[in-house]
Amino acid sequence: MKPGLQLSLQFADRAHRTLLPRHRVARWIRAALDAPAQIAVRIVGEDEGRSLNRDWRGKDYATNVLTFDYEREPLIVADIVLCAPVVEREAAEQGKTIEAHYAHLLVHGVLHAQGLDHQRVAEARRMQAREREILQALGFADPYVAASV
Repeated sequence: MKPGLQLSLQFADRAHRTLLPRHRVARWIRAALDAPAQIAVRIVGEDEGRSLNRDWRGKDYATNVLTFDYEREPLIVADIVLCAPVVEREAAEQGKTIEAHYAHLLVHGVLHAQGLDHQRVAEARRMQAREREILQALGFADPYVAASV
């Protein structure tokens, strides 16, 4: 049985609202959870995404996903911010659906919230293997294999 989840789903950018119903987002997040969690997911536009990335990471561009993890025990507490225009652009470039890319980035963000990272080669391999396993169980293709467009 998967751990409990308290989910807040917020749309500052509503472009993909219909692609991200609460039950689907919750399913993707639960698939990656190893412990009970309180997670806020916020879908933002380019300006907010850039501002957050600049203020928190010192990088002056909008990125696809940012994870702010506050607690890991006894409850995972995190905010996951996804930039809708970046997600859409990347999905097109990678030849995958926007839905598949959101699922991957949410799984990726949840793994970060639980302490996984990809700064070193061994960490990246471990994290990517876990992402592949979770996404395959959810019915998605390997996110690291480019689809043919």
